[in-house]
Amino acid sequence: MILDTNGLSAVADGEGALETILRKAAQIAIPVIVLGEYRYGISHSRDRKHYEKWLTEYLPKFRILDVDERTTIPYAAVRTELKRAGTPIPSNDVWIAALCRQHSLPLLSRDRHFDAVPGLRRLEW
Repeated sequence: MILDTNGLSAVADGEGALETILRKAAQIAIPVIVLGEYRYGISHSRDRKHYEKWLTEYLPKFRILDVDERTTIPYAAVRTELKRAGTPIPSNDVWIAALCRQHSLPLLSRDRHFDAVPGLRRLEW
């Protein structure tokens, strides 16, 4: 399973509703894009030190997914499909959707606009 930024935030906040979903996951991955968005959020948080400590402790437990040349193929396909359907989503989220497609993994996210991405399985809690 791949975590979107709000999924990663919920894990960091210890939301109990996620326990069952996370236990069932064979692996939990974080796109480098999500990591960047999360670190940006931390930099503006009143609890910055708490979240930095959490990230330092838990980051090694996650698989980090980098964008590479192979990711550009599903990226172009997803972006084209969404444009043709008239349902664009934020650029960073196109990259996240492309990584989901590239690695054949579902996405843990509360963002319903991901439902517009053909073939993407979104998990919500």
